Amino acid sequence: MKVEDILSSDPDIVSGAAVFKGTRVPVSALFEYLEAGDSLVAFLNDFPTVERYQAEAAIRLAADDLASLVEKSAA
Repeated sequence: MKVEDILSSDPDIVSGAAVFKGTRVPVSALFEYLEAGDSLVAFLNDFPTVERYQAEAAIRLAADDLASLVEKSAA
């Protein structure tokens, strides 16, 4: 899945922050919830406009980016 399939950014929506596509929910809110120890279910319950597949895909994309960074630093 590509970033543009799940996230969007528009200067007129949440000051251009990356949001879940079709919503006004910043993707950073997901990671703030997880960092605070809240579950994915809690996030989805609090932000019902975000689909589960979008949140899971954002987590996978972040994990892929981190793995790529580690591979590059090890090379």
